[in-house]
Amino acid sequence: PRHVVLSPHRQGGQAQFIERPLAPTPNADRFTKALEGVRATLGEAHTLDSVAEAAGLTRRTFTRRFQKTTGTSFGSWLAEQRLALAQRLLEQTDKSMDMVAFEAGFGSATSLRQHFAARLRTSPMQYRREFSKGSAQVALSGV
Repeated sequence: PRHVVLSPHRQGGQAQFIERPLAPTPNADRFTKALEGVRATLGEAHTLDSVAEAAGLTRRTFTRRFQKTTGTSFGSWLAEQRLALAQRLLEQTDKSMDMVAFEAGFGSATSLRQHFAARLRTSPMQYRREFSKGSAQVALSGV
């Protein structure tokens, strides 16, 4: 039998982001823990140097290992993690745009809007209208 492989897609031309697990390597413990620490505290400031230090690696070694492990740069990965958190907050809560931006580490609603526009081609408000838990009930009730 033949199989067709399609990349997951959301309506409105928005690509679905799939979290790529980090491949375990024998000495990846501190490296993996450093990245898990970043994921757990996305609202805080994280620099390449601070995360490399937490991983016990030089900036250059960390950058090389990060690229090899994730297939992307630390900056892009961090932005994707923050965007995914913002998407979950918009879908599952009714927090203000400022609060979502702060908790996801964007600092301001303006920065949040810029990231949404650049990566998802939509605004946070439009995203919430389309994907929040309450939007399906509103559509069904005809309100």
